[in-house]
This record gives sequence, structure tokens and C-alpha cells, in this order.
Amino acid sequence: MRTRWLARAGAVTLVAGTVGSAALVVAEAVAARVRRYAKPDPNLRMRTSIGDRQSPALRLVLLGDSSALGVGVDRVADTVGGHLAELLAGSPATGGRRIELSSVAVAGSRGGDLGTQVSRALLGTRPEVAVILVGTNDATRLSRPPEAAAYLGGAVRRLRDAGVAVVVGTCPDLGAVRAFAPPLRQIVGLLGRRIARAQAEAVHEAGGIPVDLAARAGAVFRADPGTLSYDGLHPSADGYRVWAHALYPAVAEAAGVVSH
Repeated sequence: MRTRWLARAGAVTLVAGTVGSAALVVAEAVAARVRRYAKPDPNLRMRTSIGDRQSPALRLVLLGDSSALGVGVDRVADTVGGHLAELLAGSPATGGRRIELSSVAVAGSRGGDLGTQVSRALLGTRPEVAVILVGTNDATRLSRPPEAAAYLGGAVRRLRDAGVAVVVGTCPDLGAVRAFAPPLRQIVGLLGRRIARAQAEAVHEAGGIPVDLAARAGAVFRADPGTLSYDGLHPSADGYRVWAHALYPAVAEAAGVVSH
């Protein structure tokens, strides 16, 4: 999720013209690039089972970028996938099924990187439900929204053709990211909203269920600094919990679970 704007400072400057000083934005982009961010925890193995091991399994797989991998926390239970698995396992409507959670996500991924992840997710026993979290890197690396969304739509379509239900958390509210100072923060937020709108349309057309994370969770992230980890970019355990609750109704629907 780290920014790579320095090589594209000219493009950022064009956007910055309507928001603030171009020189200031470029300086902030450089500062954002050299800032130290949380890295994937090699000890965080996103493969766990929750519930009675003797009961039938409901397989849930996470795809996408560092947020789907759980960067920013050091326990699987604190990741968005861990929270979702707990919610599903605790629902009476699951009929006591255990939740088999795994992730094929890769930090730094964009929509165009999902193809390999889909192939990995479909190896062996296929999951019933896939949750995709992607978009931040498309926004910060200035991907064209239609192109980024087309890649995402293709990934969703492949999963759906394989019989996997798909829920996509569209690009979150990047205007809440405290790692970026204003006016850079506002520019990133604008780019993120453009990506999210294109994603939602592509996911719907491909047969997936889009969830607008910015609309459902953005206000909480803006109001509570504790929803972000120490780097001000990746969610904290509380932030991932907020996202999980925003995603859960759609994930429950996809899994055939009645959500109340």
C-alpha cells in the first residue's frame, strides 16, 4: 500500500491544482514515500479453523492487498478475515459449521495482480466464499479507474464461474488516512472514491456483491484515530473489526447465512 508518486509527480501536480499548492503536494508525496509503514508479519499465517473440527467446513478465502493479508496486526483473530470467521462461526444460522479461513493476498497488490491470486485460491479444495479487498494501491499509484475495475471484474467473474460466491470491499475512505497530510489526503480520498465507484459497477456486472467500505466505515475511521495502526495507513485491530462488521451482512448472504 506504499505510495509511488515520486515517479509520477507531474500527474499529481495536475490534480493538485484545484486543491492546493502543487509544490506542497509533491513535497508531501515524497514524505509519504519515505515514511516507514507496517510490513507483513511472516509469523502471521492466515490459515486457521474456527469451530467444531468434526462439523462440515465453510471455506472462506481472502484475496487482495495488505488489508486482506492483515498488515498492521500480529494475530489472525485481529485481521478482517479473522473477525469475519468469528462472526460466521458464532451465527446460529451456520448450523454449527466450522469456518476454514485462508488468504492468498499479497501486500502491494492492485486489481491487475488478482489473476495469480485467483489461480491460487482455486487450487485444491475450492472455497465457498471469497472476499476481495483491493483498490488502495490502484488509487495511490494513479491507475485508471476503468482499467483497475476491469481487472477486478475479471477476477470476480473467474471465481463466480468456478462456483465461488464473491464479496468485494471497494476502495476504502483514503481521506481518513493519517499517514498523508492535507491537501494530499484530500487528493488521495478523491482518487479512492473514483476507483471505488468503478469497482462497484464492475463487481456487480461480474456477479459479485460490492460493499462500499468508504460509505459504511469511513466516518468511523475519520473520527477515531485508533482504527489505524501505528503507521497511520493500515487498519488496526479495531479498524479491521469495523470493516468486518461492514462486510459481514454481504458475506453472510454469500454464504447462505441469514444475517440479522
